[in-house]
Amino acid sequence: MAIVEENLPGAAFLAFPGQAHYLGAELAERFGIETPAPPETPVPFVEGRAQWLGDLLYLPDFHGTVFPYWAKTALSKPFLMRFGSIGEAARGLMAKARNWTPYCFTVFRRTELVQEKLPFLHFKPRAFPYEIPHTPMGFYTLLDGNVLLASADTANCAPGGAVAFVEDHTNPPSRAYLKLQEALTWARHFFGVERPHAGQRCFDAGACPGGWSWVLRGLGADVFAVDRSELAPGLMHDKHVTFLRHDAFTLRPGEIGPFDWVVSDVICYPERLLPWIEEWIASGLVQNMVCTIKLQGGIDWKLIDRFAGIPDSRVLHLNYNKHELTFLHAHRR
Repeated sequence: MAIVEENLPGAAFLAFPGQAHYLGAELAERFGIETPAPPETPVPFVEGRAQWLGDLLYLPDFHGTVFPYWAKTALSKPFLMRFGSIGEAARGLMAKARNWTPYCFTVFRRTELVQEKLPFLHFKPRAFPYEIPHTPMGFYTLLDGNVLLASADTANCAPGGAVAFVEDHTNPPSRAYLKLQEALTWARHFFGVERPHAGQRCFDAGACPGGWSWVLRGLGADVFAVDRSELAPGLMHDKHVTFLRHDAFTLRPGEIGPFDWVVSDVICYPERLLPWIEEWIASGLVQNMVCTIKLQGGIDWKLIDRFAGIPDSRVLHLNYNKHELTFLHAHRR
């Protein structure tokens, strides 16, 4: 059987595990696109119909260049490929691009066999620090034994569409440390900035119990940690950690700066976080920032656009985010 390809209109988006409802809500509220509910069991693919393929949502009428935050990756130029054998499927994909991420919602074993014939990629959790490659990353999923949906053009270079780390279940004061590790990894990928390191000064706002301070210290930086509650004992006794019992958001940059990094995972409304970020950037006393945008109830997408519109900044949804987004800012030297 000869390989047969057919370009598809629209785009497809992979939801983060367990967060398909967030993706659907964002598409409705931010893009005005109503989506079907995910089916309980896989259903046959129908061309021209908006539909869920596991956690992958295909939208034939999506024509934008801005993609939803709650998409793990986006397939911007989807196509169908019909093939007769596993070897044909692999050759057909290789003719489009070198690197491919598979996604399985059906035909699991056949997908494994196709992937074995493609260049090897490491999909297991990584040790931090980790460098995300800048090489293009294709994406494909088998719809049945002889048809796949794919795109060589995607919105994410990370193998598997997300960054996952080998977890330390013993030393960090909280699991929130993973968010900062991931955010710093993306900051380096997008902006080329160095990670915090020895000789740098970092402000951890709302630091308790210290998961983010633990990451910064592990990288060698000095930490100024502010919260109303103390950090974990190991950090409180660290001579490179200065702790202040205070409301971090009431401290003015001129009172405590300058800093190489200002980071915050504090629970606060986005309406309060935005002017605090703007004040720090305007002060010229911070080089780089990582802040979690905690979302409570309905999302004000115009407000999120204001975060994203800050020069040299980016808003994204992390693999380790839940109902929240992450703001990155890097100083352009």
